[in-house]
Amino acid sequence: MTEARTEVQRLAGFAAQAKLEDLSPEALEQLKIRVLDTVGVAIGALDAPPIVAIRSLIDELGGKPACTLVGGGRTSPELAAFFTSALSRYLDFMDAYIAPGETNHPSDNLGAVLAAAESAGASGAELLVALAVAYQVHTRLSDVAPVRARGFDHTTQGNFAAAVAAARAMGLPQAQIANAAAIAGTANVALRVTRTGVLSNWKGLAYAHVSKEAVFAAHLAAHGITGPEAVFEGNKGFKETVSGPFTIDWQAEDLERVRQTIVKKHNAEIHSQSALDAAQEIRASNAFHVEAIDRVRLRTFQVAYSIIGGGEEGDKRSVQTKEDADHSLPWMLAVVLLDGKLTPAQYTAARISAHDVQALMQRITITPDAALSAQFPQHMPAELEIVLRDGTTLQASRKAYRGFYTDPLDWGEARTKFDELAAPFADQALRDELAEIIHHLERHRSVDLTAALARVSRTRKGADLHS
Repeated sequence: MTEARTEVQRLAGFAAQAKLEDLSPEALEQLKIRVLDTVGVAIGALDAPPIVAIRSLIDELGGKPACTLVGGGRTSPELAAFFTSALSRYLDFMDAYIAPGETNHPSDNLGAVLAAAESAGASGAELLVALAVAYQVHTRLSDVAPVRARGFDHTTQGNFAAAVAAARAMGLPQAQIANAAAIAGTANVALRVTRTGVLSNWKGLAYAHVSKEAVFAAHLAAHGITGPEAVFEGNKGFKETVSGPFTIDWQAEDLERVRQTIVKKHNAEIHSQSALDAAQEIRASNAFHVEAIDRVRLRTFQVAYSIIGGGEEGDKRSVQTKEDADHSLPWMLAVVLLDGKLTPAQYTAARISAHDVQALMQRITITPDAALSAQFPQHMPAELEIVLRDGTTLQASRKAYRGFYTDPLDWGEARTKFDELAAPFADQALRDELAEIIHHLERHRSVDLTAALARVSRTRKGADLHS
């Protein structure tokens, strides 16, 4: 093999040489938990209006039936990648990785990896390796090359992760993996306006576009199409134009970063999780009465305030849509104080616009705190205070929550969340089958997973958790 000359070629070398044995037992188990979690979140979104519209479009477009769609049917690899990624992202209940200057969602890459693996007839082991590569690339680029402050969306780094992972899942050689990454990374730089101000459907679909383009780039590379070999360091390349300077020694990287990703407990933007936990604690107090609330004060870290608390990314008290609601910390706190939980059921149009939650969120004040900000991202601190009309003050604080990387979920807990999300669309037998395939994916083929996903219903049948 010719020695890698450019940074994207060295990145491709890392992806090409990765193997299942590089994952520690703990990392492998957590990776499987991420697959189970992502599949459950995807199934739970099947009847969401934007997803139904996308499925209708895919049916209209057709495409060579090379890959399976969740809920049945087949289409081309890039459209299958788009659909699966749209499903896994839409509910905003997926995993996350928090770096000092960036937050991303590495599970977004499953759509690209699954479609690429199925189209190539890859084994389950190869699917896992490719996904582990995606997690490592996505998280490490967020560590050293954050782009949010420069006005670009976190999906921008994801282009490299999804493309190298898709190409790896297809079994492409190092040179073609490099070309796939160069094509995708050059062509799909995204603007942060996706997540600022009034939010649109694109907030939940931006990574689906990344997945689609990554799979297409991998197929282009497989047919001999080349991309800019100096995409990172070249004249007007990624470093000069998008990220600024950074260094990663890809030869020194492992596949362990999945263990530092976190799984959501509440169906809410990731930086809200600790605050919502604190709200649940106060709500459980005998002294708490929601109708007696005078005001609510939350102190949190700067990133949470900036993105969902009313800081630099826009006011969060004008909430009309699902996309607005799951990125509004005032709305999310209000609905948890009222309902005691935040699940997909809270995101109906009627609940979002209801007078009680709309009125309560106007009495919530959120401020960033320097001491709490200094603890991020090692912790996700939140200090919540609720003052009742009689002067009673109720307080709770959190540094993290169950599902944070310092307190990770085990398989049983992940299975509980999976069942809650998937039960309306998959009976007990099918959920058991999916969980078994995922927990022993290295013993299966990728098509075993997609064949089971094809049997999921596209219409809600009602939960049968006790069947």
